[in-house]
Amino acid sequence: MAIQVLLERLIYATRWLLAPVYLGMGLALLGLTVKFCQELWNMFSQLLEIAEGDLVLHLLSMIDMVLVGGLLVMVMISSYENTVSQLDIGEDTEKLSWLGKLDPSSLKMKLAASIVAISSIHLLEVFMNAHEMPNDKILWSVVLHMTFVVSAAIMAGIDKLGKHGHSTGPHDKESH
Repeated sequence: MAIQVLLERLIYATRWLLAPVYLGMGLALLGLTVKFCQELWNMFSQLLEIAEGDLVLHLLSMIDMVLVGGLLVMVMISSYENTVSQLDIGEDTEKLSWLGKLDPSSLKMKLAASIVAISSIHLLEVFMNAHEMPNDKILWSVVLHMTFVVSAAIMAGIDKLGKHGHSTGPHDKESH
């Protein structure tokens, strides 16, 4: 019995092996911030000479980076809390509204929605440059985007069915 307890504690402790992975996501966020600043610098250094369409492309690229950054933060913090340890944030510290509320299922849905939003921005960039792109690349961009949209819709449907199937009492089943 003592070996089983020791083994279970060891297995449970291995969750801490994920902590460096989440720290790595924080470093990736730092890299994204550097690229964002570079894009901002490029945009402002060319602001008076740049065409309106190119300005919009710079802005879309920056919006894309903001969405990816927010996604990194959400995945990093929520996954850490869900798999490693709850964050010990003091009462006087500002707390994110979703902190402690995103279970793995909710996180997957937010991830899917974010991927669709990011894909939408890329598709808009493709359409803005349509005159410079071959039709097959445009077609594949649309197909890929629609794959993300359909996948997110299917995931949402499965998630809803899963929650519907886990009702707590007879009255819950009648209300659905």
